[in-house]
Amino acid sequence: MIRDTSGQDNVLTPRRLPKAGWLVAAFVLLGLLSLWLVNRGEGASHSAKRSELVTARVTRGTLVRDIVANGKIVAANAPILYAPEEGMVTLIARPGDTVSKGQLLASIDSPLLASSLAQEQARLDALSGEVERASLQARRQLLTAQQVLNTAKVELEAAERESRRGDQLIENNLISRIDFEKGKDELKKARLLFAHAQQEAELMRDTQAFELKNKQLEHKRQALLVEDLRRQVAALQIIAPVDGIIGNWLTEQKARLGRGQAILTVVDLSAFEAELAVSESYADELGLGMAVELELGGDKHPGVLSSISPEVQAGQVLTRVRFADASGLNLRQNQRLSARILLENLEDVLMVRRGSFVTDPSGQVYRVEGDSASRVAVKLGARSVSYVQILDGASEGDEWVIAGSENLKQAQRVRLN
Repeated sequence: MIRDTSGQDNVLTPRRLPKAGWLVAAFVLLGLLSLWLVNRGEGASHSAKRSELVTARVTRGTLVRDIVANGKIVAANAPILYAPEEGMVTLIARPGDTVSKGQLLASIDSPLLASSLAQEQARLDALSGEVERASLQARRQLLTAQQVLNTAKVELEAAERESRRGDQLIENNLISRIDFEKGKDELKKARLLFAHAQQEAELMRDTQAFELKNKQLEHKRQALLVEDLRRQVAALQIIAPVDGIIGNWLTEQKARLGRGQAILTVVDLSAFEAELAVSESYADELGLGMAVELELGGDKHPGVLSSISPEVQAGQVLTRVRFADASGLNLRQNQRLSARILLENLEDVLMVRRGSFVTDPSGQVYRVEGDSASRVAVKLGARSVSYVQILDGASEGDEWVIAGSENLKQAQRVRLN
């Protein structure tokens, strides 16, 4: 039988550390862990993945304040044609038809206006006859007055001749004093008749000129009335005021229209503008002549703010933008586009890309330093679509968290890994 080594083994009784020793060891381990955390995360109370954050550097440069707006292409000139008088309309050009300036688009049948023109034309013709009659009457009366004047002149010459003969006869005592004085009376009478005949002829001439002038003025007034009626009748033929296309019919074929009722629209394809809807909060900052960058089909085109609506509709203000150079552009009515209205340029300012921190009511952002991010108070200034001005709380080159800050749980300091 082989004997084991149990006879050579010594039984040892295990020694237990006192309770106080365990406590000291636990505090030492906790201290070492805290020191490791301080060295690693600089006192961070939360950790996050750097890949979940979007950061940007604070830079110095020129900040362009702008407003982003959406809109559409509209015709700068799209006149609406109206009925000048009551009547039945006949629409000739159809929506979408290409028309040229002066082309007949519609006509209006107005029996009342046509009747008025016919009546006034007849009156004009009658007045023309009255003017001719008045002219003939004036010539006849002037001729009569001239005849009386000539007769008076002949009688005056005869009386003067008899007076001279009487003078000779009275010197030779060949006639009596009574006959001599009678001859002198005849001379005076002839002179008075001639003077009256002259005045009557002049008065007749002035009277006939006055009457003829009145007839001519009445004829002229009637001619102007007829001309105006002809213009109104001609206006019943609705013609295109510009080259373009027919937009829409605003009435039905053969409809009975009232005066001033809309008929159709003509769109001028040679002049387009952009109509933009801008939030009313920016209305006070808009000004005519501001530069605008229009984006259409992926291309950018410069423009100028040409008009601003004085009223607010649905919280927006409508503006019009004129293209700086529309040549070569294939524009269509109601084509959608986006635009940036450039308000001002701020030079040599600290700025950072725009992010979610802009709407943070606390006025703080996360600044990245090494493997951690800490919240700092900042003061922001002007804002554009892409960048924000920094007035205080940052230096050039600082790195800010501009997106994903919701993952940081609003912790004061966060460890990044």
